[in-house]
Amino acid sequence: MTTTEYGFRTPLTVPFEQAVASVTAALQAEGFGILSEIDVQATLKKKLDADFRRYVILGACNPHLAHRGLSAELELGLLLPCNVIVYESEPGQSVVSIVDPLAMLGIVENPALREVADEATVRLRRVAAALAN
Repeated sequence: MTTTEYGFRTPLTVPFEQAVASVTAALQAEGFGILSEIDVQATLKKKLDADFRRYVILGACNPHLAHRGLSAELELGLLLPCNVIVYESEPGQSVVSIVDPLAMLGIVENPALREVADEATVRLRRVAAALAN
């Protein structure tokens, strides 16, 4: 697992479809459901007739954390859900990148959100660690 300025990335030695299923299961184990799924490859083909690798954006949400965060900062909805991307790096190889809630919430000046962001980050890092094993 590697960390970027705004997320953490885990390469997987599994095909794309298996990576998406594994990510979804690991997120569910940490209390996150998938609210949205954007098939970037299909969207770019349909809208631009452009070819692109297999790439999906999953909008993950933990209802308890979302409720706590929205109760502390109503405008937090602009930063929800937590995005998770899965893409095919090469045939049989995939990459999972997960947004870092601490980086996202760093722009919000509300100390009450720090605890929510900390918990979300711990949970999402466990997702990444589970996928790496």
